[in-house]
Amino acid sequence: MDRGLLLEIYRDMLLIRRFEEVAHRCYTEGLISGFLHLYTGQEGVAVGAISAARPTDYIVATYREHGHYLARTRDPKSAMAELFGRASGCSKGRGGSMHFFDLARRFMGGHAIVGGHVPLAAGVAFASKYRAEPDVTLCFFGDGTANMGAFHEGLCLASLWKLPVVFICENNLYAMGTPLYKTLAVEDVSTRALGYPMARETINGDDALEVRESVGRALRRAREEGLPTLVEAKTYRFRGHSISDPAKYRSKEELEFWKKRDPILTLAERIYTLGMADEAQLKEMELEVRREIDEAVEFARNSPLPDEKTLHDYVYAGSGEETAGGGT
Repeated sequence: MDRGLLLEIYRDMLLIRRFEEVAHRCYTEGLISGFLHLYTGQEGVAVGAISAARPTDYIVATYREHGHYLARTRDPKSAMAELFGRASGCSKGRGGSMHFFDLARRFMGGHAIVGGHVPLAAGVAFASKYRAEPDVTLCFFGDGTANMGAFHEGLCLASLWKLPVVFICENNLYAMGTPLYKTLAVEDVSTRALGYPMARETINGDDALEVRESVGRALRRAREEGLPTLVEAKTYRFRGHSISDPAKYRSKEELEFWKKRDPILTLAERIYTLGMADEAQLKEMELEVRREIDEAVEFARNSPLPDEKTLHDYVYAGSGEETAGGGT
């Protein structure tokens, strides 16, 4: 086991958790408006998967994408500024919570239309194949997407054209407030891969290392064989679907059961067991992360709002001085 890697994964998950907690607080204080879908509880999936990817691999995510963005960029300032609607945000204050984007880091956006980004991810992977580049596309989505037509279209194209893409279903058991057993005719979402066909795997999404190993295998398959994979990571969100959802459709007992599987606590216990850090060391790391998030809030507070004169920028490709996210 690589001590540096374990602590890096732990810190990345901690960064996401504290970011989401503070984002929730800022929303209640009226500093953030619009929709806000928190990633709390699912950190093991984004961090585990993206830790296995190369910096040149593409990330395509759904609207619950704060965690994926932070796992790729480790930049809470641009993320918080985007939530605040500021010009220094990763989408220049134009996207908000559901539309983080950073072309320079190949983070190809959060997408608000459920399932609509799955064919887009197939298209990004097609571009890599067409240009004979070794890059792979990671596409994240929730279990509700598995019943959308665009999901099937994306998987069909990926299999038919042998595209280097890894589809990652974050199965948190609920499509908004509807439990999965009421909407899905099969027990595992990964079963859907059999119809195309493509490689599939169902894993424990609350174990970041298991996620890393599984996605690592899928990345190798995509890079070396040009074949797609569907990975289903079973996990759980600790909060409601969005910040306005009190989540009364689930019991306290269910929530407490899943909190015992908290991916951060799970990895902390493994770190202790392996003797790679003690409680005091992880506590110091947590304090560092808290300071980093506090600095991100101050950065967002002090950043300017977008200039009204730029209202029509970025409506069409090339219509602004530069592409949001630092690319040109």
